Amino acid sequence: MSSIAKTISRDWLDLPFFEPRHRSVCEALDRFVMWGGLDTVDHNDVDSACRKLVRALGAAKLLDCAVASPDGDVTTIDSRSICLSRETLAYADGLADFAFAMQGLGSGAIALAGSPELRNSVLPKVRSGEWLAAFALSEKDAGSDVAAMSCTAREDGDSYVLDGEKTWISNGGIADVYTLFARTGDAPGARGISAFVIYPDDPGFRVADRIDIVAPHPLATLRLENCRIPASRRLGGSGGGFKIAMQTLDIFRASVAAAALGFARRALEEARLHAQNRRMFGATLSDLQLTQAALGDMATETDAATLLTYRAAWRRDVQKLPTTREAAMAKLAATETAQRVVDRAVQMFGGRGVRKGEIVESLYREVRALRIYEGATEVQKLIVARELLKPR
Repeated sequence: MSSIAKTISRDWLDLPFFEPRHRSVCEALDRFVMWGGLDTVDHNDVDSACRKLVRALGAAKLLDCAVASPDGDVTTIDSRSICLSRETLAYADGLADFAFAMQGLGSGAIALAGSPELRNSVLPKVRSGEWLAAFALSEKDAGSDVAAMSCTAREDGDSYVLDGEKTWISNGGIADVYTLFARTGDAPGARGISAFVIYPDDPGFRVADRIDIVAPHPLATLRLENCRIPASRRLGGSGGGFKIAMQTLDIFRASVAAAALGFARRALEEARLHAQNRRMFGATLSDLQLTQAALGDMATETDAATLLTYRAAWRRDVQKLPTTREAAMAKLAATETAQRVVDRAVQMFGGRGVRKGEIVESLYREVRALRIYEGATEVQKLIVARELLKPR
């Protein structure tokens, strides 16, 4: 993105959701962005860009808040710091946000349920940016419906043999370590799923297809054919994979909302600057009441989504309470808001708004996926309703 408005104004840090250390997190991220941490990345080569971004984030110690140390406890990861990091990075560069988020999501299950040996061999490399991590849960017919998973892991002596496919896997094809979920047959539905650590050089593992989407990110379909791995690479107990997956997603789901806030705030700032400088009808675009009304809606909706997002993160960090409903509300509100805000910004830019290379055009492509991944908007509505209807 351009040098205009690279850093974000954060008046909301004065809210009681935050502590002084959170301002330090933001200041470190701002220094990284302003001092050129993103400037040498060639976005035309997405694979290389992700590797460079992860290494740069690791070298700056910015991955420390998302990736647990080998002797740490993933439950102590601070959701507010992750959210602030994602909001800041998404504001500056969508691919940088993606690269950051995947290091945490891809390693979270290992931090939660990995043996000391796995934690010590994997987490330091992911935390430093030396290794890229991936989270392989989705399948062709098992996206939102995880219980429909068909990839299998058969126990054979001191090994497991895996067969099946995973698709829509972020960092697929470039990751150095995959947390992969497969059915072990311990029970029907979600209770029969286990979690494993897979390396790209494991025999029988291959990248079947690379997937191109509107906002270039590394995605792939993975195929496992008689892929034999040591039983020691199972995470947690047999049949405990679904719980591990949900615990991991719960840690990071509110941060998807934060990324959406970053996109929305950047779109709002670009729209504001454009409106104040665009001359038309003997005045500026910002002098028109329709423009003012649009900017008012954009700002109000973004601030409302901000409160929901950081409420969810604060509830997890400070109150130590479940955030299933709160995180679902935050993701639902923030991603839908961001889509509307970015769309209005594109409309305000007119023809420039759809020209390739414009910031708002890039945001338009980046924001669309957020309404789908880690639980589509429709799924979030069902989660909120289910929580609301539980017996009290």
